[in-house]
Amino acid sequence: MSPDEVARMREVVAHLSAYAEHLEKGWKVETTDGEVKLVAMSPNLPHGTNVRIFREQIEAQAPHVTAVNDTDMADPVTGLEKVPDLMAFVTEDVDPQADSVDPRAVRIVVEIVSKTNPKNDLVTKLFDYPRMGVPVYVIVDPRDGTIGVHSDPKPGPDGIRYRHSVPYTFGDTFPAGEWTFDTSGLIRYR
Repeated sequence: MSPDEVARMREVVAHLSAYAEHLEKGWKVETTDGEVKLVAMSPNLPHGTNVRIFREQIEAQAPHVTAVNDTDMADPVTGLEKVPDLMAFVTEDVDPQADSVDPRAVRIVVEIVSKTNPKNDLVTKLFDYPRMGVPVYVIVDPRDGTIGVHSDPKPGPDGIRYRHSVPYTFGDTFPAGEWTFDTSGLIRYR
């Protein structure tokens, strides 16, 4: 996308985000390759609990890191914007008053797969996050109790993709980036 197209898309995102804040149910705005999407947020107790479990482990293992959930992440390089369930970054690398986080400062993103829109986490974000410079992407799927750890984003004939992926299941302890996660407390959807 050209700089003008990125600027126009950011204007649309800003207007749509302002509109989304006034809607009755929670909504978020994300972009993918020139498309602006208004996505319904459908957090439930298992989703929120699983986010908390990962956030607490990130913060306990790396006190110099801030872990935030449902915060805007905007890439000035690709023009893509996402709202990850959880992301972590070195605290001093991000302006605490910024409207969004630059994904190139992010160390890890964790997404809890949505019951209503699993394709967003399993396909769209798996395609977009490596292009945005996110080094480690953890996909937690409470529908079937699986976890995928995707890392090592590099260019190839198919574009910039994660070149290393390792599957795990709920109950496993696994490494991801600079962390080791215990998943014995994760909750599956009914």
